[in-house]
Amino acid sequence: MMDKRENEYVLWFDELRRADVGLVGGKSSSLGELTSATKVPVPYGYATTANAYRYFMDVTGQNQKIHELLEGLDDVEDSVELHEVCTRIRQSIMDAEMPADLAQAIADSYDELAEKVGEKDPFVAVRSSATAEDLPDASFAGQQDTYLNVHGKEEVIRKVKECYASTFTDRAVYYRAKQGYDHENVALSAAIQMMADSKAAGVMFTVNLATGEDDCIMIEGSWGLGEYVVQGTVTPDNFVINKSDLSIRSRRINEKAIELVRFPGGGVEERKVPEERAKAQVMTDEQLKELAGYAKAIEKHYGCYMDMEWAIDHKDRIWILQARPETVWSRKNKEKKEAKKVNITTDHKVLVKGLPASPGLVAGKVHVITNPKDIEEFKKGEILVTQMTSPDWVPAMKKAVAIVTDAGGMTCHASIVSRELGIPCVVGTKSRSVEATLILKNGQDVTVDAQNGIVYEGVVKDLVKKDEPKAAGQTVVAAEYFPPTGTGIMMNLGDPDLAEKYASLPCDGIGLMREEFIWTTFIHEHPLYLIETGRADKVIDMLAEGVAKVCRAMSPRPVVLRFSDFKSGEYRNLKGGDKYEPVEPADLLGWRGASRYYDPKYTEAFRLELKAVRKVREEFGLKNLNCMIPFCRTVKEAELVTGIMREEGLVRGPDFKLFLMAEIPANIILADQFNQFVDGYSIGSNDLTMLLLGCDRNNDTVSTLFDERNLAVKRAIRHLIATAHKDGKTVSICGQAPSVYPEFTEFLIKSGIDYVSVNPDMVKATKRNAARIEQRLMLDAATGRGIKEVEDYTW
Repeated sequence: MMDKRENEYVLWFDELRRADVGLVGGKSSSLGELTSATKVPVPYGYATTANAYRYFMDVTGQNQKIHELLEGLDDVEDSVELHEVCTRIRQSIMDAEMPADLAQAIADSYDELAEKVGEKDPFVAVRSSATAEDLPDASFAGQQDTYLNVHGKEEVIRKVKECYASTFTDRAVYYRAKQGYDHENVALSAAIQMMADSKAAGVMFTVNLATGEDDCIMIEGSWGLGEYVVQGTVTPDNFVINKSDLSIRSRRINEKAIELVRFPGGGVEERKVPEERAKAQVMTDEQLKELAGYAKAIEKHYGCYMDMEWAIDHKDRIWILQARPETVWSRKNKEKKEAKKVNITTDHKVLVKGLPASPGLVAGKVHVITNPKDIEEFKKGEILVTQMTSPDWVPAMKKAVAIVTDAGGMTCHASIVSRELGIPCVVGTKSRSVEATLILKNGQDVTVDAQNGIVYEGVVKDLVKKDEPKAAGQTVVAAEYFPPTGTGIMMNLGDPDLAEKYASLPCDGIGLMREEFIWTTFIHEHPLYLIETGRADKVIDMLAEGVAKVCRAMSPRPVVLRFSDFKSGEYRNLKGGDKYEPVEPADLLGWRGASRYYDPKYTEAFRLELKAVRKVREEFGLKNLNCMIPFCRTVKEAELVTGIMREEGLVRGPDFKLFLMAEIPANIILADQFNQFVDGYSIGSNDLTMLLLGCDRNNDTVSTLFDERNLAVKRAIRHLIATAHKDGKTVSICGQAPSVYPEFTEFLIKSGIDYVSVNPDMVKATKRNAARIEQRLMLDAATGRGIKEVEDYTW
């Protein structure tokens, strides 16, 4: 039978149950379930229906307009085009007039809500609740918007329209396109719910998110409205409560320096929390137990782990604002039994082939991730299969036993990072065979032969052999000898946590420490966002802590820190980055490196990096720290950046060296002029090759043309070394060439390079290789019978 409610524009919470996802979406149906079927306190309200959304889109002609605009979207991967189309769609929706009968239904319900709660023009929250027919993820992972402290029916109607428009954010359209979902199957409900006047709020789970233990309830909370807890803007208090007797198993009280609070006339604002209150526990132990009791009741009603939002108002009343099934640990704990089953085979069935980016041979279970929002679901010990990685993927990459990507070449992010982490990696499967993300399935057992760039089905017995157990009392002692070399052998490093592990390698220091690892692994937030929210010290402290860890491990050997070199798209992925970053169609050649440091829009963030360097050198006393400027296009830029460094107390001298990344042809051509501002150069062969050959190093379509061994690159390098040496400057190389092509080291040493910096897995081999090359050069000089160079390296 047809449900009469399907034709309604508005339904009240007590008319809804959780089965009504098709009518009002996941969020609204959940609020209905809590209101109708449990005794937990829920702020009352109503929801506009999917029918109301479709009626609006049809009557206003938006369906046709949206269809036409989306037809003109040729490539969702083009962020500029995607942004332009989505902006036009949202504006079109906002410009459309709400049909009179629908607007009346929303307004009348608002007046009825006022009567039911006994308030004139009550303040409400308007929450988006997406639904879609026959789609596995009807909520689209919170991609639509929520509006707080909304006042008056005209404003409610406007916010409903804004909810409708949020169905077409850049992220939501991209997600649906990549998942193959039809935009026309999506509908949106707006839940209009009484606003809880929160003095404290947060989230709670009926499973410990850190461990998966389900005998406890985890509660997190902070001052003010709960959005800052959900968004991660503040570090909330954390409590773990035993389910059995509601006793407090553990508590961690954090400083909650800011809060989001209501404006009396509508809207919200951020305020600073007084220091004493900021450090105080956000609720009483009695309130904790009451909250935990509600959590137990909700879990019992739903029959699964639950994820909930709560608030405590200024009258100390507790409210449950939302409840939905928790997905990550529900699936993980369900899959534990299945994970024990291993497909062991003697067959050698090839599934995909790609480029062998980082050597190694390992077997494990596949975890396919195509959307960055799912990174947190990745488990330690799995094989990461994705389209391509970027800096914000590093935390997941560190947990992987192997990495396989659809795109990329030998100098892509996945290649560079996996070699540093010592993780087997195969990249560019699309160009060599077929996309790995289409062939490999979640939970599938595979064997990754990253030495040869092949992924086999199952755990291949003869490829993955266990070490034979040694006889009792049997010991093996292996002494390694590394002859001294005139050419310094340095190491590339990004992750500070690996410094101790690699400190024993026979290297002469760190030739390249990439600062980006610290941002994506530990800081997570955009520096300008941290400055705006009064947390600039977080940048200084966490950068200093990470850099110092490396300097201590390597001391007294030198460490060269490269200042931040994110592209705008990577910065935008940091929390709060949307506000400060432009949308650049080719950010590899855009606002990056030195051009940021003196720009009034960014220079305050750069100065935080300089303050962190001073803290490491002066407060921690680690004088082995030196610095490097990346992507410096002009001599004037070098002058401006070194001027800012001087203002911040960082001046070149006997125990502080400043280097320049030589990665732009201008750096080579004008080396005689750059010399006055630096102590030396470090060749970034990845970008230098790209810019000399006009070949995008991240584009696997032209990856066969990208080769650092090209004569143009070699001539440029030899010219730089000669020009730098004339003024007593040193030259190093920190690009991937000597790590990928050991024979390239011979060219570098013959050219007179001072240092060769390679990935950790290549340090020993490069040290031995350099010694052999140097001995051969001495022998050739003594006998006069050395092999002559067949290429002319003259500029």
